[in-house]
Amino acid sequence: MSNKTQQLKAFERLLIIMDELREQCPWDKKQTLQTLRHLTIEEVYELGDAILDNDLDEVKKELGDVLLHIVFYSKIGSETNAFDIADVCHSICDKLVERHPHIYGDVTVNDEEDVKRNWEQLKLKEGKKSVLEGVPKSLPAMVKANRIQDKVAGVGFDWEEPHQVFEKVKEELGELQDEVNKGDQDKIESEFGDVLFSMINYARFLKIDPESALERTNKKFMKRFQYLEQKSKDLEQPLSDMSLAQMDVFWEEAKKI
Repeated sequence: MSNKTQQLKAFERLLIIMDELREQCPWDKKQTLQTLRHLTIEEVYELGDAILDNDLDEVKKELGDVLLHIVFYSKIGSETNAFDIADVCHSICDKLVERHPHIYGDVTVNDEEDVKRNWEQLKLKEGKKSVLEGVPKSLPAMVKANRIQDKVAGVGFDWEEPHQVFEKVKEELGELQDEVNKGDQDKIESEFGDVLFSMINYARFLKIDPESALERTNKKFMKRFQYLEQKSKDLEQPLSDMSLAQMDVFWEEAKKI
Protein backbone atom coordinates (compact mmCIF):
# COMPACT_ATOMS: atom_id res chain seq x y z
CA MET A 1 0.00 0.00 0.00
CA SER A 2 1.49 3.37 -1.02
CA ASN A 3 2.00 6.17 1.47
CA LYS A 4 -0.65 8.27 -0.29
CA THR A 5 -3.14 5.40 -0.08
CA GLN A 6 -2.44 5.02 3.63
CA GLN A 7 -3.02 8.73 4.14
CA LEU A 8 -6.33 8.62 2.32
CA LYS A 9 -7.43 5.56 4.34
CA ALA A 10 -6.56 7.38 7.57
CA PHE A 11 -8.58 10.41 6.48
CA GLU A 12 -11.50 8.18 5.50
CA ARG A 13 -11.37 6.59 8.96
CA LEU A 14 -11.66 10.04 10.55
CA LEU A 15 -14.66 10.90 8.35
CA ILE A 16 -16.40 7.65 9.33
CA ILE A 17 -15.77 8.25 13.03
CA MET A 18 -17.11 11.80 12.69
CA ASP A 19 -20.32 10.45 11.10
CA GLU A 20 -20.73 7.95 13.94
CA LEU A 21 -20.13 10.53 16.67
CA ARG A 22 -22.55 12.99 15.13
CA GLU A 23 -25.23 10.30 15.00
CA GLN A 24 -24.64 8.61 18.35
CA CYS A 25 -22.83 10.87 20.87
CA PRO A 26 -25.09 13.24 22.87
CA TRP A 27 -22.37 15.91 23.09
CA ASP A 28 -21.37 15.76 19.43
CA LYS A 29 -25.02 15.88 18.35
CA LYS A 30 -25.54 19.22 20.11
CA GLN A 31 -22.57 21.09 18.64
CA THR A 32 -22.99 23.95 16.17
CA LEU A 33 -20.59 26.16 14.25
CA GLN A 34 -21.00 28.72 17.01
CA THR A 35 -20.38 26.37 19.96
CA LEU A 36 -17.23 24.96 18.36
CA ARG A 37 -15.69 28.35 17.55
CA HIS A 38 -14.05 29.10 20.91
CA LEU A 39 -12.86 25.50 21.19
CA THR A 40 -11.20 25.77 17.78
CA ILE A 41 -9.38 28.95 18.79
CA GLU A 42 -8.15 27.16 21.94
CA GLU A 43 -6.91 24.19 19.89
CA VAL A 44 -4.97 26.48 17.55
CA TYR A 45 -3.27 28.16 20.52
CA GLU A 46 -2.36 24.75 21.93
CA LEU A 47 -0.83 23.86 18.57
CA GLY A 48 1.10 27.14 18.70
CA ASP A 49 2.44 26.24 22.17
CA ALA A 50 3.60 22.84 20.95
CA ILE A 51 5.38 24.43 17.98
CA LEU A 52 7.15 26.96 20.22
CA ASP A 53 8.24 24.11 22.51
CA ASN A 54 9.44 22.17 19.45
CA ASP A 55 7.57 19.15 20.86
CA LEU A 56 6.90 17.27 17.62
CA ASP A 57 4.88 14.51 19.26
CA GLU A 58 2.60 17.15 20.77
CA VAL A 59 2.47 18.99 17.42
CA LYS A 60 1.18 15.78 15.84
CA LYS A 61 -1.55 15.45 18.49
CA GLU A 62 -2.61 19.09 18.28
CA LEU A 63 -2.73 18.94 14.47
CA GLY A 64 -5.13 16.02 14.91
CA ASP A 65 -7.34 18.15 17.16
CA VAL A 66 -7.39 20.99 14.62
CA LEU A 67 -8.13 18.53 11.79
CA LEU A 68 -11.01 17.10 13.81
CA HIS A 69 -12.54 20.57 14.05
CA ILE A 70 -12.25 21.09 10.29
CA VAL A 71 -14.01 17.78 9.69
CA PHE A 72 -16.60 18.62 12.37
CA TYR A 73 -17.48 21.96 10.77
CA SER A 74 -17.71 20.27 7.38
CA LYS A 75 -20.03 17.59 8.77
CA ILE A 76 -22.31 20.28 10.22
CA GLY A 77 -22.26 22.12 6.89
CA SER A 78 -23.23 18.96 5.02
CA GLU A 79 -26.35 18.51 7.17
CA THR A 80 -27.93 21.60 5.60
CA ASN A 81 -26.35 21.00 2.18
CA ALA A 82 -24.32 24.23 2.63
CA PHE A 83 -20.97 22.50 2.04
CA ASP A 84 -19.13 19.30 2.89
CA ILE A 85 -15.51 18.25 3.30
CA ALA A 86 -15.11 17.78 -0.47
CA ASP A 87 -16.27 21.37 -1.04
CA VAL A 88 -13.79 22.56 1.58
CA CYS A 89 -10.93 20.66 -0.07
CA HIS A 90 -11.83 21.79 -3.59
CA SER A 91 -12.20 25.38 -2.40
CA ILE A 92 -8.66 25.55 -1.04
CA CYS A 93 -7.26 23.61 -4.02
CA ASP A 94 -8.88 26.04 -6.46
CA LYS A 95 -7.53 29.00 -4.50
CA LEU A 96 -3.99 27.56 -4.41
CA VAL A 97 -4.00 26.97 -8.16
CA GLU A 98 -5.36 30.46 -8.87
CA ARG A 99 -2.92 32.14 -6.46
CA HIS A 100 0.13 30.32 -7.86
CA PRO A 101 0.21 31.26 -11.55
CA HIS A 102 4.01 30.84 -11.42
CA ILE A 103 3.38 27.12 -10.87
CA TYR A 104 0.10 26.52 -12.71
CA GLY A 105 0.36 29.31 -15.29
CA ASP A 106 2.87 31.27 -17.28
CA VAL A 107 3.87 33.91 -14.69
CA THR A 108 7.57 34.17 -13.78
CA VAL A 109 8.79 35.09 -10.28
CA ASN A 110 12.28 35.69 -8.94
CA ASP A 111 11.77 35.22 -5.20
CA GLU A 112 9.24 34.92 -2.38
CA GLU A 113 8.65 38.68 -2.35
CA ASP A 114 7.39 38.47 -5.95
CA VAL A 115 5.07 35.65 -4.88
CA LYS A 116 3.64 37.72 -2.00
CA ARG A 117 3.08 40.75 -4.22
CA ASN A 118 1.32 38.61 -6.84
CA TRP A 119 -0.81 37.03 -4.11
CA GLU A 120 -2.14 40.39 -2.91
CA GLN A 121 -2.70 41.70 -6.44
CA LEU A 122 -4.66 38.55 -7.34
CA LYS A 123 -6.90 39.00 -4.31
CA LEU A 124 -7.74 42.54 -5.40
CA LYS A 125 -8.61 41.25 -8.87
CA GLU A 126 -10.96 38.74 -7.21
CA GLY A 127 -13.09 41.66 -6.00
CA LYS A 128 -11.60 42.57 -2.63
CA LYS A 129 -11.73 46.33 -2.07
CA SER A 130 -8.73 46.41 0.24
CA VAL A 131 -5.68 44.23 0.86
CA LEU A 132 -6.58 44.56 4.55
CA GLU A 133 -9.87 42.68 4.15
CA GLY A 134 -7.98 39.45 4.77
CA VAL A 135 -6.97 40.48 8.30
CA PRO A 136 -9.43 38.88 10.78
CA LYS A 137 -11.04 41.42 13.13
CA SER A 138 -10.77 39.10 16.13
CA LEU A 139 -7.00 38.56 15.91
CA PRO A 140 -5.01 39.57 19.01
CA ALA A 141 -3.63 43.08 18.52
CA MET A 142 0.01 42.05 18.15
CA VAL A 143 -0.73 39.36 15.59
CA LYS A 144 -3.09 41.75 13.77
CA ALA A 145 -0.42 44.46 13.57
CA ASN A 146 2.01 41.96 12.09
CA ARG A 147 -0.51 40.83 9.47
CA ILE A 148 -1.48 44.42 8.59
CA GLN A 149 2.16 45.31 7.98
CA ASP A 150 2.75 42.15 5.99
CA LYS A 151 -0.32 42.82 3.83
CA VAL A 152 0.55 46.42 2.93
CA ALA A 153 4.17 45.45 2.27
CA GLY A 154 2.83 42.98 -0.27
CA VAL A 155 1.66 45.87 -2.46
CA GLY A 156 4.83 47.92 -1.99
CA PHE A 157 3.88 50.14 0.97
CA ASP A 158 6.99 49.51 3.02
CA TRP A 159 10.33 50.77 4.21
CA GLU A 160 13.39 49.94 2.15
CA GLU A 161 15.99 49.20 4.84
CA PRO A 162 15.90 47.95 8.46
CA HIS A 163 17.82 51.01 9.74
CA GLN A 164 14.95 53.22 8.54
CA VAL A 165 12.52 51.25 10.64
CA PHE A 166 14.81 51.43 13.67
CA GLU A 167 14.97 55.20 13.29
CA LYS A 168 11.16 55.19 13.31
CA VAL A 169 11.22 53.16 16.54
CA LYS A 170 13.49 55.76 18.17
CA GLU A 171 11.28 58.57 16.89
CA GLU A 172 8.18 56.92 18.38
CA LEU A 173 9.98 56.35 21.70
CA GLY A 174 10.83 60.06 21.82
CA GLU A 175 7.21 61.01 21.15
CA LEU A 176 6.08 58.62 23.90
CA GLN A 177 8.48 60.18 26.39
CA ASP A 178 7.23 63.66 25.47
CA GLU A 179 3.67 62.63 26.28
CA VAL A 180 4.75 60.90 29.49
CA ASN A 181 6.34 64.18 30.57
CA LYS A 182 3.11 66.04 29.79
CA GLY A 183 1.00 63.48 31.68
CA ASP A 184 -1.95 63.14 29.26
CA GLN A 185 -2.95 59.50 29.75
CA ASP A 186 -4.92 59.21 26.51
CA LYS A 187 -2.02 60.53 24.43
CA ILE A 188 0.44 58.34 26.35
CA GLU A 189 -1.61 55.28 25.42
CA SER A 190 -1.76 56.39 21.79
CA GLU A 191 2.01 56.91 21.58
CA PHE A 192 2.67 53.63 23.40
CA GLY A 193 0.63 51.89 20.71
CA ASP A 194 2.75 53.61 18.06
CA VAL A 195 5.91 52.32 19.74
CA LEU A 196 4.59 48.76 19.77
CA PHE A 197 3.47 49.02 16.14
CA SER A 198 6.90 50.26 15.05
CA MET A 199 8.66 47.54 17.07
CA ILE A 200 6.51 44.88 15.41
CA ASN A 201 7.41 46.37 12.05
CA TYR A 202 11.11 46.27 12.97
CA ALA A 203 10.72 42.61 13.96
CA ARG A 204 9.41 41.89 10.47
CA PHE A 205 12.51 43.44 8.93
CA LEU A 206 14.69 41.35 11.24
CA LYS A 207 12.69 38.28 10.11
CA ILE A 208 11.46 37.70 13.66
CA ASP A 209 7.89 36.76 14.55
CA PRO A 210 7.05 39.20 17.39
CA GLU A 211 4.41 36.92 18.91
CA SER A 212 6.88 34.02 19.11
CA ALA A 213 9.63 36.30 20.43
CA LEU A 214 7.40 37.65 23.20
CA GLU A 215 6.13 34.19 24.11
CA ARG A 216 9.73 32.98 24.30
CA THR A 217 10.43 35.78 26.80
CA ASN A 218 7.25 34.93 28.71
CA LYS A 219 8.38 31.33 29.09
CA LYS A 220 11.88 32.43 30.11
CA PHE A 221 10.50 34.81 32.74
CA MET A 222 8.10 32.20 34.12
CA LYS A 223 10.86 29.59 34.42
CA ARG A 224 13.10 32.00 36.30
CA PHE A 225 10.33 33.23 38.58
CA GLN A 226 9.31 29.66 39.41
CA TYR A 227 12.94 28.96 40.33
CA LEU A 228 12.73 31.94 42.67
CA GLU A 229 9.51 30.57 44.17
CA GLN A 230 11.13 27.18 44.73
CA LYS A 231 14.08 28.79 46.52
CA SER A 232 11.61 30.67 48.68
CA LYS A 233 9.98 27.37 49.66
CA ASP A 234 13.35 25.72 50.31
CA LEU A 235 14.25 28.54 52.70
CA GLU A 236 10.74 28.52 54.20
CA GLN A 237 10.68 32.27 53.63
CA PRO A 238 7.72 33.83 51.80
CA LEU A 239 8.66 35.81 48.73
CA SER A 240 6.86 38.82 50.17
CA ASP A 241 9.36 38.76 53.09
CA MET A 242 12.41 38.68 50.85
CA SER A 243 14.27 41.84 49.95
CA LEU A 244 14.81 42.68 46.30
CA ALA A 245 18.52 42.06 46.85
CA GLN A 246 17.81 38.50 48.05
CA MET A 247 15.48 37.88 45.12
CA ASP A 248 18.09 39.18 42.70
CA VAL A 249 20.63 36.60 43.90
CA PHE A 250 18.29 33.73 43.02
CA TRP A 251 17.20 35.46 39.81
CA GLU A 252 20.81 35.57 38.64
CA GLU A 253 21.15 31.87 39.55
CA ALA A 254 18.06 31.09 37.47
CA LYS A 255 19.56 32.86 34.44
CA LYS A 256 22.48 30.45 34.48
CA ILE A 257 20.30 27.33 34.38
